[in-house]
Amino acid sequence: MRMATKNGRGATRYEVEGENLPGGRAHITARTSEICFDGAAAGDELPGPADLLAAALAACILKNVERFSQMLRLRYRRATVHVVVEREEPPPRIVRARYTLRVETDEPDHRVELLHRNIRKFGTVTNTLAAAADLQGEIVAVRSPREGA
Repeated sequence: MRMATKNGRGATRYEVEGENLPGGRAHITARTSEICFDGAAAGDELPGPADLLAAALAACILKNVERFSQMLRLRYRRATVHVVVEREEPPPRIVRARYTLRVETDEPDHRVELLHRNIRKFGTVTNTLAAAADLQGEIVAVRSPREGA
């Protein structure tokens, strides 16, 4: 089992192992989970590496909703995110990533924006992608319907 560990310089190191079999059936082992992906030259049954990159961005955003909602004492009922990444070639590369984060909350708009600023400023994957591609996102506060309305 490989896990994220601190190295001697205070940095966190993440390790995964992967395997691809003839025909493209592939998987990555991360911590205690196995993530299957499409390792074929041309396939679309399983997510491919670019899908996993988009998933990593979504996971980073959602994890940080929880992290910063606790730090900021911001109440929410649910958070969902929709991510789109765009690839261009040649050479093949991700050039744009867009997301819409929806947070079900009754917090005031300025607190929701504070949450978003923290996600953008301190997210590991968001910072990494922003340095390599055009990253744009928005946060939408989804309000509860008022009783008696």
